[in-house]
Amino acid sequence: MHVEPVENYSDASNAAIMRHPGRRFPGFLFQGDSLYSLCSLADEVCASIGRAAPGFDEANELRNRLRSALNHYKSTLDKHGIPLPFSE
Repeated sequence: MHVEPVENYSDASNAAIMRHPGRRFPGFLFQGDSLYSLCSLADEVCASIGRAAPGFDEANELRNRLRSALNHYKSTLDKHGIPLPFSE
């Protein structure tokens, strides 16, 4: 872990917008529990539309990208001994 200053444009609850040094544009910070909820919702969407439905491939790609972000989040917290803010 390292500490460095960021430009904080909004610290609204579940809608923080900040720019890290070296980045041109600000990013949107998802809290871990919100990211987990989005992953769960993406799972539900894919399950409800079924593999043969139009748009399934796109929905599944979205689900996979969200899951990848969640897996990175979980492994990073584990590496630093921080408990998850949700239960699976």
